[in-house]
Amino acid sequence: MNFLRNRLVLLGLALLATVLLYLLLPSIRQGTKEPSRRAPSVGLLAISPPPVPNINVSVRTGQLPGDPPLFFREALPVDSAGRQILPRLQVVLLHGQAFTSKTWEELGTMALLATSGYQALSLDLPGYGNSPDSVTLKNDQNRVDLLSRFMESLGVRSAVLVSPSMSGHYSIPFLMKNGAQLHGFVPIAPVGTRSYTPQQYQNVQTPTLIVFGALDTNLGAQSHKNLAQLPHHSVLKLEGARHACYMDKPGAFHQGLIDFLGKLK
Repeated sequence: MNFLRNRLVLLGLALLATVLLYLLLPSIRQGTKEPSRRAPSVGLLAISPPPVPNINVSVRTGQLPGDPPLFFREALPVDSAGRQILPRLQVVLLHGQAFTSKTWEELGTMALLATSGYQALSLDLPGYGNSPDSVTLKNDQNRVDLLSRFMESLGVRSAVLVSPSMSGHYSIPFLMKNGAQLHGFVPIAPVGTRSYTPQQYQNVQTPTLIVFGALDTNLGAQSHKNLAQLPHHSVLKLEGARHACYMDKPGAFHQGLIDFLGKLK
């Protein structure tokens, strides 16, 4: 009898629990949905980033206090006759394969140029330093266009291009195609000098300082032989220096560079 009574009590409790669960289910469902309905939709309103240019390079500048920003070259001062005063020479420093723009900073070249009255800009070529690589720079014209856009965007009007070793892939085609845009050229045992004829060299009127190390009997000697066909050139041969001669003999290199810049009109 007691067993039957206990069964009936348990059955009644189960029935009561079922009824209560049925009555409370709608409010439970509503409670679970409410937070999701009011929660902020993070990420659904993401703003699209601005388009990224195809070519992007990082730049270092060596300037003296008070120099006007490079991006505001249109606001150059004028003389008493109202003629715009041209900016002093701007030295654009490229780099070799094992180096970056920071090399010129560490070597003291940028500080020396700034204190000597020149504006110095060094850039990380694509794939080096802080500049991303680019698959579009596989031909001469694209590399020439890169240097042209770089100079145009920074307002470089009186450029002297310094180009060691690997950067000859950029500077030599630029010299051949846009040499008239350069105020001077300083190749330091660059690559790519064998790709041009004597007549093409003769057509270039850019004043050039050919730099190479006496111990660099490969690329240094080869580039010197080819670049010597330029009609307006001088030579700086650094004794006891290897391929990266400006690193082996920075004092002699800097003196030769400053002397060359001082002769440019």
